[in-house]
Formats: sequence, structure tokens, C-alpha cells
Amino acid sequence: MIRRMIKIDQEKCNGCGACATACHEGAIEMINDKATLVREDFCDGLGDCLPACPVGAITFEEREAPSYDEAAVHRAKMQRSEATPCACPGTRAKAITRDAAPAPTERTGAAPSQLMQWPCQIKLVPPNAPYFDGANLLIAADCTAYAYGSFHADFMRNHITLIGCPKLDEGDYTEKLTHIIRENDIKSVKILRMEVPCCQGIENAAKRAILASGKFIPWQVVVVSTDGKILE
Repeated sequence: MIRRMIKIDQEKCNGCGACATACHEGAIEMINDKATLVREDFCDGLGDCLPACPVGAITFEEREAPSYDEAAVHRAKMQRSEATPCACPGTRAKAITRDAAPAPTERTGAAPSQLMQWPCQIKLVPPNAPYFDGANLLIAADCTAYAYGSFHADFMRNHITLIGCPKLDEGDYTEKLTHIIRENDIKSVKILRMEVPCCQGIENAAKRAILASGKFIPWQVVVVSTDGKILE
């Protein structure tokens, strides 16, 4: 059948992966650092991936293509769904109590961890974990913890921290973050991302989740440079 499909210009593609993150159906994958339409029957032709592309490498075209297979998309999503928290002891939700004014450790003199819960990966965290009640939420690209030296003290303290990599993680965070924000009493959201284009994916997912939750929640975006400086 003839229908509207996306077209990816491989020469323009910079390999950021933002379109693959934005594609809820999983029709786009990164192959050899280039976005590629791998399942034509997964592409619904709506173009959620178009605004996510920072270089304009994606357009529409009318051409012969298999019909959109919603049932196959649903089956694929189910197969990709994260394992239940009880599947691995390391993913079981637990809160971590921290002292109000922690002191450096005696052994190393280093500042102590400010992590307030476990797990902290977006893909692993249980959406209804009790520590989300009344939480200030930090949604951070994982590289920020390595680039910014005072990550724990300046950002994680008194926050429930969720981390992820929009370029390397499979799928999109929007649905999971929407569930967390909608079903819990979240007080604020801080989004911490790197300056690189692919990190736009985690910012976009967080913003879409806040909007989809139907709640009015204070939010802020902080951008970290690759050499560890706060840009905005």
C-alpha cells in the first residue's frame, strides 16, 4: 500500500539517537552510529521523531510500504518491558536515610554519598516506590555524574535521583516518567543533562512526562558542559 513514511537522510544524521528515543514504536534503531528505519510496519507515519532530530535529517515521503502493525508493536513493547523488581535482589526498592549534615569519611576524606534510594536507573526503578511520596525529583543523564565534580552535594542531596542515557538505553523514558509523576506526590523536578545533542532526549522525555501527568509542578533544566561547567 502507499502511505506516509519517514525518510532518514544518512548524510545529515549526526548519530545523536534522539529520534530513536522519540520513536515510541521502536521503528528506528542506531546502526553504525546512524539512525535507521528498521521496521517499516512499526512506523505509524505520525512523525514523533521529526522534532527530536536536531539536524533536520528526517522528513516525510509517500511510498509503497507495509501497513502499520499495531499488534506487533504492542508485542514488541511487552518483550522489551523491564523485568519486575523482584527478579533481581539488586533492583528491589529501598529508601536510604542520610544525616542532615554529613561529614567527610575518615578513611578517604571524601564527601559521602547523597543517594537517597535504590535502584536509581530509570528503567529499573519501581514507579510506585514509597520514596516518591513528597519527593523532589532529579532526572539526570548518567554522564553528568562523571563530568560535574560536586554532583552528589549540589544536585542529589535531598532529591530522589533517576539516571539514564537517552542514546544507549533502549526505548523512551516518557511513559515511565509520566507514570511516576502522575501517580505520586512529586514536589519538583530538576533535569540535569550534558550539552551534547543526544542528551536532549532525556530533557524532552521529562518535559513530555510533566505535561502528560496533568500536574503543575515546578521544573528546571541544568546543562553541564563536557568539561564539567554549569552552562545554564
